[in-house]
Amino acid sequence: MTEEPFAKFDLSGRVAIITGGAGMLGTQYSHTLASAGAHIVVADIDGQGARQLAKRVTEATGVEAISIEADVTQPDSAQAMVATGLGRFGRIDILVNNAALDPKFDPEHAGRNTSRFEEFPFDAWQKAISVNVTGMFLCAQAVAPAMLKAGRGVIVNVSSTYGLVGPDQRLYQREGQEPLYKPVTYTVSKAAAIGLTKYLSTYFAGKGIRVNALTPGGVYAGHDDEFVRRYSAKTVLGRMAEADEMASALLFLVSDASSYMTGANLVVDGGWTAW
Repeated sequence: MTEEPFAKFDLSGRVAIITGGAGMLGTQYSHTLASAGAHIVVADIDGQGARQLAKRVTEATGVEAISIEADVTQPDSAQAMVATGLGRFGRIDILVNNAALDPKFDPEHAGRNTSRFEEFPFDAWQKAISVNVTGMFLCAQAVAPAMLKAGRGVIVNVSSTYGLVGPDQRLYQREGQEPLYKPVTYTVSKAAAIGLTKYLSTYFAGKGIRVNALTPGGVYAGHDDEFVRRYSAKTVLGRMAEADEMASALLFLVSDASSYMTGANLVVDGGWTAW
């Protein structure tokens, strides 16, 4: 008998670690997966933000969420993150590699991101690669033994449309103002997330562990009207995304609804890359 389709989205009893959990998308991911029944480990370098979010998620969903202050660039911290989840819940079913340095272009961060490629600081390169690439590697490495022992697990690496195509730097330019640039580290690191996904999916072949990538397009976060107009004009759907539209896609990837997917990249970009 065919299983009722919505049952495949049920995460009851499962445990999900979400890195960068206290950020805008991490918050949405945490609430959505908890609403589907998963216990959440909110991992973030912002320990206070992670604690506050875990409390809100628990209160809103009735499903227990805990927090840990984690620096994904440090092996010991990644291991402690996994140990915390195992110590409280006894299992880890899902890892969402969401933590990343993502340069912002909203009003709160106005005037930043002025470095041309020719003068891009080496220390900024190292820091971004350390978080966005090494962090994914370390967290996947830390969670692997528990998933291998259980004979099942799901890892989702969060990429970006700029991991598929180069940034349109014209979006960030304004006449009469100092030029702004989406930095080289973002495209390089988000492309690496897709490469890591393909490597891990084949490495874990036959072990019950699925590994996929989620590639969001631009999510509205208080951007100015000119940016929204320019960005929206480049999408087929004619608008930026809302944060919950990424969370729904993530739920699909971490649930049994996507049980025949591994090594894949789910692009949710409003048609940005379809032109």
